[in-house]
Amino acid sequence: MSDDLAARGRLIRFLTCDVDGVLTDGKIYTGHDGTEMKAFCVLDGVGLKRLAEIGVVVAWITGSAAPAVAHRARALGVARVIQGAQDKLAPWEALRTELGVPPAACAYIGDDLPDLPVLVRCGLSATVPHAPREVKAAAHYVTTREGGAGAVRELCDMILAAQGAVARYAISDA
Repeated sequence: MSDDLAARGRLIRFLTCDVDGVLTDGKIYTGHDGTEMKAFCVLDGVGLKRLAEIGVVVAWITGSAAPAVAHRARALGVARVIQGAQDKLAPWEALRTELGVPPAACAYIGDDLPDLPVLVRCGLSATVPHAPREVKAAAHYVTTREGGAGAVRELCDMILAAQGAVARYAISDA
């Protein structure tokens, strides 16, 4: 981990995640009855729980309105979930203000153009390898793992390491 990323990671008190393409592989599975299903990576869940253990607040902001998102968030203890958000900056600013966290103490991981307004405001912004060029250019860090395959865990491990937390179950050299 570079000195810049370590310095940014030490400050983090609030992590916000996009869902589709970050916590999932970006595919939408639709059942014969129209039910939408998503596949989440178990590795990410452990990383998010570890951050919560050291006091980092986790939130999800997504354009999706799928019940699977709220269900997975509940299972992980993620209490702040905003669904159906086409504009992600406004709800992110509201959460950040509610928590009293300055932008420099915020991390965000997203994978597409709607994520850019938040990515450029955060002290630590990350994206995944399949993200568009503009998103990669705006991010401080591009994970080695793809969305839905441990990308969020990689970011969590980086923050944990920067804050001196023992990264039990680490999956990367972040």
